Amino acid sequence: MKLGAFSISLSVKDLKVSQNFYENLGFAALAGSHESNYLIMKNEDSLIGLFQGMFEGNILTFNPGWDTNGKNIDEFDDVREIEKTLNQHGIELDKQVGETTSGPGSIMLKDPDGNVILFDQHR
Repeated sequence: MKLGAFSISLSVKDLKVSQNFYENLGFAALAGSHESNYLIMKNEDSLIGLFQGMFEGNILTFNPGWDTNGKNIDEFDDVREIEKTLNQHGIELDKQVGETTSGPGSIMLKDPDGNVILFDQHR
């Protein structure tokens, strides 16, 4: 499966403090804003999403259809194809997008240790 860009989505207490911390590690803001309560930070091909007050815990995130710069890629596996493959493998999904939908959509599941994994397609 082609899963798209990978990032870790972190639930942060203070977006400005977290931004400063990750900037000191060499990350720079790629997307988002303080007004939106989130920033996507990038260092080479590493992506970290900082989210204040949007969810609890941390999430492993894949963005089908995007590269590590948040740009559309031509060939990718649609989130519905990923959902179908996961269902065929007997993997329980906490949120499904549904085979009859099109365009943006997301699915969510947990790994055996309870870590949340999000497949979030924006187109």
